[in-house]
Amino acid sequence: MGAVYFYHLTDSPLDQTLPMLIGKARGAGWRVLVRGRGEALLKRLDERLWAGQPTSFLPHGMAGGPHDAKQPILLGTDTAADGFDCLMSVDGAAITASEVGLAQRTCILFDGYDDGALNHARGQWKMLSDAGCQAQYWAQVDGSWVKKAESGAP
Repeated sequence: MGAVYFYHLTDSPLDQTLPMLIGKARGAGWRVLVRGRGEALLKRLDERLWAGQPTSFLPHGMAGGPHDAKQPILLGTDTAADGFDCLMSVDGAAITASEVGLAQRTCILFDGYDDGALNHARGQWKMLSDAGCQAQYWAQVDGSWVKKAESGAP
């Protein structure tokens, strides 16, 4: 079963953190699914990924196109997790324990200044940990990522 990493965004916004994490996942050779709850946010992230530096280009597509199965990075709202090595949940998008088991890594990114997002992430942590998923909680401290908690067997 894969691991789920919770990223508590406080110093860097989603628009900065997501491309960094996608770059690391692609560096590991992983195919990435970014799952959101709404098209507006995913379109904004799509534009952000296209506007990145040429040296850190992240080829990707929005779900629903003719070449979804060939996209190294796919952004979608209800796209199935099959065939992806890394799942990234933004804006509280649902992730199941079985999906965590299909992937090498699952990342849940949430806004540390939004009480609703914090509570939702806590619920996801409990649900996924109770289902036997290995979980790690990462927080930003003085601009660096620090692992603050871990549950489940490695």
